Amino acid sequence: MSIKTEGVHAGEFLLSEANGSRSRENIVIAAGAGQLAAGTLLAKITAANALTATAASGNTGNGTVGAISVTSEAVSGAYVLTITEAVADGGLFEVAGPSGIAIGTGEVGKAFSGAGLGFTLSAGATDFDEGDSFTLSVAANLGEYLPYDDDGTDDGRRTASAILYAPVDATTSDVLAVGIVRDAEVTRRLLTGLDVNGAAELASAGIVIRD
Repeated sequence: MSIKTEGVHAGEFLLSEANGSRSRENIVIAAGAGQLAAGTLLAKITAANALTATAASGNTGNGTVGAISVTSEAVSGAYVLTITEAVADGGLFEVAGPSGIAIGTGEVGKAFSGAGLGFTLSAGATDFDEGDSFTLSVAANLGEYLPYDDDGTDDGRRTASAILYAPVDATTSDVLAVGIVRDAEVTRRLLTGLDVNGAAELASAGIVIRD
Protein backbone atom coordinates (compact mmCIF):
# COMPACT_ATOMS: atom_id res chain seq x y z
CA MET A 1 0.00 0.00 0.00
CA SER A 2 1.40 3.39 -1.00
CA ILE A 3 1.58 6.12 1.63
CA LYS A 4 0.68 9.67 0.68
CA THR A 5 1.75 12.69 2.69
CA GLU A 6 -0.70 15.59 2.86
CA GLY A 7 0.94 18.95 2.28
CA VAL A 8 0.26 22.24 3.98
CA HIS A 9 -3.12 23.65 2.93
CA ALA A 10 -3.53 27.21 1.64
CA GLY A 11 -3.25 29.58 4.59
CA GLU A 12 -3.01 26.72 7.11
CA PHE A 13 0.11 28.27 8.65
CA LEU A 14 -1.77 31.50 9.52
CA LEU A 15 -2.86 32.04 13.11
CA SER A 16 -4.01 35.63 12.60
CA GLU A 17 -3.62 38.49 10.14
CA ALA A 18 -4.51 42.16 9.86
CA ASN A 19 -8.02 43.33 8.97
CA GLY A 20 -9.06 43.23 5.35
CA SER A 21 -6.20 42.29 3.06
CA ARG A 22 -3.47 44.40 4.69
CA SER A 23 -1.27 41.39 5.44
CA ARG A 24 -1.46 40.12 1.85
CA GLU A 25 -0.09 41.21 -1.50
CA ASN A 26 -0.35 39.83 -5.00
CA ILE A 27 3.14 38.71 -6.01
CA VAL A 28 4.81 36.92 -8.90
CA ILE A 29 6.82 33.74 -8.33
CA ALA A 30 9.66 33.62 -10.85
CA ALA A 31 9.92 30.81 -13.36
CA GLY A 32 12.32 28.11 -12.23
CA ALA A 33 11.29 28.31 -8.58
CA GLY A 34 9.73 24.85 -8.89
CA GLN A 35 6.86 23.42 -6.89
CA LEU A 36 6.45 25.39 -3.68
CA ALA A 37 4.34 24.50 -0.66
CA ALA A 38 2.09 26.88 1.21
CA GLY A 39 4.15 28.38 4.03
CA THR A 40 7.37 28.65 2.00
CA LEU A 41 9.53 31.63 2.90
CA LEU A 42 10.10 33.90 -0.09
CA ALA A 43 12.51 36.67 -1.00
CA LYS A 44 12.01 39.56 -3.41
CA ILE A 45 14.62 39.82 -6.15
CA THR A 46 16.26 43.25 -6.11
CA ALA A 47 19.12 42.78 -8.61
CA ALA A 48 18.65 44.56 -11.94
CA ASN A 49 17.64 42.59 -15.02
CA ALA A 50 20.73 41.69 -17.04
CA LEU A 51 22.07 39.70 -20.00
CA THR A 52 25.66 38.47 -20.26
CA ALA A 53 26.83 37.11 -23.63
CA THR A 54 29.63 34.54 -23.79
CA ALA A 55 31.01 33.46 -27.16
CA ALA A 56 31.59 29.73 -27.68
CA SER A 57 35.28 28.85 -27.53
CA GLY A 58 35.25 27.35 -31.02
CA ASN A 59 33.71 30.35 -32.81
CA THR A 60 35.29 31.49 -36.05
CA GLY A 61 33.75 34.96 -36.03
CA ASN A 62 34.70 37.52 -33.40
CA GLY A 63 31.62 39.73 -33.40
CA THR A 64 30.06 40.90 -30.14
CA VAL A 65 26.66 41.32 -28.51
CA GLY A 66 25.72 44.85 -27.43
CA ALA A 67 22.84 47.34 -27.04
CA ILE A 68 21.32 44.98 -24.46
CA SER A 69 17.94 45.37 -22.80
CA VAL A 70 16.02 42.91 -20.62
CA THR A 71 12.50 43.17 -19.22
CA SER A 72 10.76 40.96 -16.66
CA GLU A 73 8.84 39.39 -19.56
CA ALA A 74 11.99 37.33 -20.15
CA VAL A 75 12.61 34.05 -18.32
CA SER A 76 15.84 33.78 -16.38
CA GLY A 77 18.28 31.14 -17.59
CA ALA A 78 20.73 30.28 -20.36
CA TYR A 79 19.64 31.19 -23.90
CA VAL A 80 21.62 30.09 -26.95
CA LEU A 81 22.21 32.23 -30.04
CA THR A 82 23.35 30.22 -33.07
CA ILE A 83 24.44 31.48 -36.49
CA THR A 84 22.26 29.71 -39.04
CA GLU A 85 23.49 31.44 -42.21
CA ALA A 86 26.88 33.08 -42.63
CA VAL A 87 27.65 35.84 -45.13
CA ALA A 88 30.40 38.44 -45.39
CA ASP A 89 30.00 41.12 -42.71
CA GLY A 90 26.68 39.65 -41.62
CA GLY A 91 24.51 36.56 -41.33
CA LEU A 92 21.36 35.22 -39.77
CA PHE A 93 20.88 33.68 -36.34
CA GLU A 94 18.34 31.89 -34.17
CA VAL A 95 17.79 32.31 -30.43
CA ALA A 96 16.57 29.42 -28.27
CA GLY A 97 15.25 29.93 -24.74
CA PRO A 98 16.24 28.02 -21.59
CA SER A 99 13.77 25.27 -22.51
CA GLY A 100 15.52 24.76 -25.86
CA ILE A 101 12.59 26.12 -27.87
CA ALA A 102 13.32 28.84 -30.44
CA ILE A 103 12.03 32.27 -29.41
CA GLY A 104 13.03 34.18 -32.55
CA THR A 105 15.44 34.84 -35.39
CA GLY A 106 17.58 37.83 -36.22
CA GLU A 107 20.18 39.34 -38.51
CA VAL A 108 23.74 40.31 -37.68
CA GLY A 109 24.02 44.08 -37.39
CA LYS A 110 20.30 44.63 -36.76
CA ALA A 111 18.48 44.94 -33.46
CA PHE A 112 16.86 41.76 -32.14
CA SER A 113 13.76 41.97 -29.97
CA GLY A 114 11.66 39.14 -28.60
CA ALA A 115 10.47 37.40 -25.42
CA GLY A 116 11.65 40.30 -23.27
CA LEU A 117 15.17 40.43 -24.73
CA GLY A 118 16.74 43.11 -26.87
CA PHE A 119 20.28 43.22 -28.27
CA THR A 120 22.35 43.67 -31.41
CA LEU A 121 24.85 41.08 -32.62
CA SER A 122 27.55 43.05 -34.44
CA ALA A 123 30.01 41.61 -36.95
CA GLY A 124 33.69 41.64 -36.08
CA ALA A 125 36.89 41.74 -38.16
CA THR A 126 36.46 38.00 -38.79
CA ASP A 127 33.15 36.83 -40.23
CA PHE A 128 30.96 34.33 -38.42
CA ASP A 129 30.66 30.75 -39.67
CA GLU A 130 27.45 28.74 -39.60
CA GLY A 131 27.22 27.10 -36.19
CA ASP A 132 29.06 29.83 -34.29
CA SER A 133 27.17 30.49 -31.07
CA PHE A 134 26.82 32.53 -27.89
CA THR A 135 25.38 31.65 -24.50
CA LEU A 136 23.16 34.48 -23.29
CA SER A 137 22.86 34.28 -19.50
CA VAL A 138 19.70 36.15 -18.53
CA ALA A 139 18.54 37.37 -15.12
CA ALA A 140 15.05 38.79 -15.42
CA ASN A 141 13.43 38.46 -12.02
CA LEU A 142 13.55 42.05 -10.76
CA GLY A 143 10.60 42.55 -8.40
CA GLU A 144 9.59 38.87 -8.54
CA TYR A 145 9.94 36.30 -5.77
CA LEU A 146 12.04 33.16 -5.30
CA PRO A 147 12.43 30.89 -2.27
CA TYR A 148 14.40 32.52 0.53
CA ASP A 149 17.96 31.18 0.75
CA ASP A 150 20.32 32.74 3.28
CA ASP A 151 23.27 31.06 1.51
CA GLY A 152 22.08 31.79 -2.02
CA THR A 153 22.93 34.33 -4.69
CA ASP A 154 23.17 37.88 -3.35
CA ASP A 155 20.38 39.21 -5.57
CA GLY A 156 17.77 39.70 -2.89
CA ARG A 157 17.01 36.07 -2.11
CA ARG A 158 19.07 36.22 1.11
CA THR A 159 16.40 38.40 2.72
CA ALA A 160 13.09 36.77 3.70
CA SER A 161 10.25 39.15 2.86
CA ALA A 162 7.09 37.06 2.40
CA ILE A 163 5.41 33.73 3.11
CA LEU A 164 3.62 31.94 0.27
CA TYR A 165 -0.11 31.67 1.03
CA ALA A 166 -1.00 28.74 -1.26
CA PRO A 167 1.02 26.08 -3.12
CA VAL A 168 2.18 26.91 -6.66
CA ASP A 169 4.08 25.27 -9.49
CA ALA A 170 6.53 27.77 -11.01
CA THR A 171 8.73 25.18 -12.66
CA THR A 172 8.48 26.50 -16.21
CA SER A 173 6.74 29.88 -16.05
CA ASP A 174 6.05 32.86 -13.81
CA VAL A 175 3.05 32.35 -11.53
CA LEU A 176 0.77 34.93 -9.90
CA ALA A 177 0.45 34.16 -6.19
CA VAL A 178 -0.43 35.66 -2.82
CA GLY A 179 2.17 36.42 -0.18
CA ILE A 180 1.83 37.24 3.51
CA VAL A 181 4.13 40.26 3.76
CA ARG A 182 3.28 42.04 7.04
CA ASP A 183 1.43 42.01 10.37
CA ALA A 184 0.50 38.38 10.91
CA GLU A 185 1.02 35.47 13.30
CA VAL A 186 2.15 32.16 11.80
CA THR A 187 2.88 28.61 12.96
CA ARG A 188 6.57 27.67 12.96
CA ARG A 189 6.15 23.96 12.14
CA LEU A 190 4.15 24.72 9.00
CA LEU A 191 6.81 26.97 7.45
CA THR A 192 9.36 25.84 4.85
CA GLY A 193 12.83 27.37 4.70
CA LEU A 194 12.75 29.06 8.09
CA ASP A 195 16.04 29.83 9.85
CA VAL A 196 17.18 32.32 12.48
CA ASN A 197 17.93 35.12 10.01
CA GLY A 198 14.71 34.55 8.10
CA ALA A 199 12.70 34.71 11.32
CA ALA A 200 14.34 38.01 12.26
CA GLU A 201 13.64 39.51 8.84
CA LEU A 202 9.98 38.49 8.97
CA ALA A 203 9.73 39.91 12.48
CA SER A 204 10.86 43.29 11.15
CA ALA A 205 7.77 43.23 8.90
CA GLY A 206 5.51 42.44 11.83
CA ILE A 207 5.23 38.70 11.09
CA VAL A 208 5.37 36.87 14.43
CA ILE A 209 6.30 33.19 14.47
CA ARG A 210 4.56 31.09 17.13
CA ASP A 211 5.54 27.59 18.30
